[in-house]
Amino acid sequence: MEAERWIAFESHFGIESFYCRPGIEGAHEKGGVEGQIGYFRRNHFVPVPEVSSLAELNEMVEQWDRQDDARRIGTRPKTVAGYFALEQPLLMPLPEEPFETGRLFTPRVDRYGQIPVRTNRYSVPIRLIGKRVRVVLHASHLVVYDQNVEVARHERLIANDQEAAHLAAAGARLLDVEPERAWPTSPRRPGVPDPGHQAEAQEDPVPAAPDHRLPATHGPEPQ
Repeated sequence: MEAERWIAFESHFGIESFYCRPGIEGAHEKGGVEGQIGYFRRNHFVPVPEVSSLAELNEMVEQWDRQDDARRIGTRPKTVAGYFALEQPLLMPLPEEPFETGRLFTPRVDRYGQIPVRTNRYSVPIRLIGKRVRVVLHASHLVVYDQNVEVARHERLIANDQEAAHLAAAGARLLDVEPERAWPTSPRRPGVPDPGHQAEAQEDPVPAAPDHRLPATHGPEPQ
């Protein structure tokens, strides 16, 4: 049975899928493809490359792909790029609209201005507390939408039980109070600024945290 996301992918690109025969009878049907994947892994991922981000790794993979265009497989007369040039006119054109590869979630914003996605929590503007938002989760980041307007963007957290919070949401959680009490809203512009998003920024500074120190009840007054 085909997965729902795979069916959507097939429909978007006009793919008519067929599958290898299981067991020994179909073992020869995909050996060439798997062999080339093994070649790429052994030559480019051994040892495992050290990168600072997924974007950097993707750029390295694209560079290796371009280098492989000049490679000949075995004793074949043409290069990889040469054979693709023969096949390309026979292929259907790519769709104009890109295929959305992200996973969709619709969590509700909690009292701290955060949303749960998988096992982690991410902050959004606290004016959205109590509302449901739309989240598109990608391999390296996630994007949060209120209706069709982007309101937050975070790097995806890989480990479990982590939080990605901006200042306003983090402060409300730290104080364990309702965010609107910690950061009074303005009748002119409702909500509290989210410093991670320019669209939510306000000119007025965030009020300083109250001084919770107890007043002195004995001893001389400081000079």
